[in-house]
Amino acid sequence: MAATWKPCEETGQDAFLVKFSNGYVNNPEELNIKLLKHTDDVNPRKRNKRIVVAESDRLAYVGSNFGSASLQCNNMCRYFVGVLDKSSMQMKVHNAQLFTMQPIIPGEADAANENTKQAETFREKVDALIEAFGTTKQKRALTSRRLNEVGNDTLQQAVAFAANTIINEKGVEALQNAVAEKEAQTDIANILPSCNPEADKPEDVYPFNNLLSPFELEALKDVGVKMAELTLEDLKKMKDEGCPQTVLSQLEFMPKEEKARERLSRCTWYLSFLIKVSHQRNLNRKFCVEEGCPKIIINKVLKNFTVESFHNGSLRNTLSTSMRMKLASYCLALLLHMGDQTADLTLLHRDLGISDARMLELAKGMGLTMSRQLSCNTADTGTQDDHRIASLVVPLVRYVRNVESRKRKKMR
Repeated sequence: MAATWKPCEETGQDAFLVKFSNGYVNNPEELNIKLLKHTDDVNPRKRNKRIVVAESDRLAYVGSNFGSASLQCNNMCRYFVGVLDKSSMQMKVHNAQLFTMQPIIPGEADAANENTKQAETFREKVDALIEAFGTTKQKRALTSRRLNEVGNDTLQQAVAFAANTIINEKGVEALQNAVAEKEAQTDIANILPSCNPEADKPEDVYPFNNLLSPFELEALKDVGVKMAELTLEDLKKMKDEGCPQTVLSQLEFMPKEEKARERLSRCTWYLSFLIKVSHQRNLNRKFCVEEGCPKIIINKVLKNFTVESFHNGSLRNTLSTSMRMKLASYCLALLLHMGDQTADLTLLHRDLGISDARMLELAKGMGLTMSRQLSCNTADTGTQDDHRIASLVVPLVRYVRNVESRKRKKMR
């Protein structure tokens, strides 16, 4: 007996070998087998896809050569099957593909898809176990946690809605400036100069070097010389031009001793400069350059007395409310060193443009002793003005802030 080899390319048909996953078929004639192929014959990835369906009276079986249920051996190996024609004794060899037939149970596919869409996390599985087998305490904790999650979601939605409303009303730029100012506003202790409450001498409580370092004081030499050389006519002209009264009071009583006069003149110019800065809204590095302001001084002021904010896409240095109060506290500390640890709060708060109450709060925060003094204003009307005087006395005075508690109204 002899067989003739005929290549598979000449047959033009593939053979499909099926294997049932749950047993063997005794009567193949009872199965209605269909072969389905993809309609797209152009796409190389789709044209070779095949599905074999075998239906019986009880179950339907489905097998495919693609997807997760397909056999990977079809991609790794090449199979052939020979078909022998007994009449002509010729065998035709065909390409073969293997299929594993899986039974299809009605309703199982829908449940599998639903489980795939709603994949449970580890936390959800633990919660399900607690609901089924947990103790009363565990179930109570689970219910409380779920209520908190709902409350947090509601709170987040309310906060997001409120934030969007504020942004739409005020604008992004106004909110950025408000945030910058809010960050700069801290307790009064943070805007006061560095203090040594345990010092034995009044001049060591607020050290002068923390207000003006030796390098900064030396940089004020040129402008200090101009201050020291001012005449009575110059002072009268400055008064007519609206020079701060605090600065004029220092210039009118300059010491004659050269070293003390030089030091006081430099401090007076720096005090005048800080008062000018306090009236500005924004500050840049060119401020008072024409008046001979040293670079180290303007850099010090920009660093310590301004906050950075955005305006029209650019960064600028802004004097916030808290920074103005910080300027006032440093002016007061400097004035104490210039006036033998005594300062006129009335003149200072007028020159800085802040209220008397805020200046008094700063002086109390610095632990100064308060007193009143009558000052005669003979230049204008000859009347006497009541001035508040602050003095630094060791030990410092501790003031107790009176906080009035509001009574709640009874609901009827």
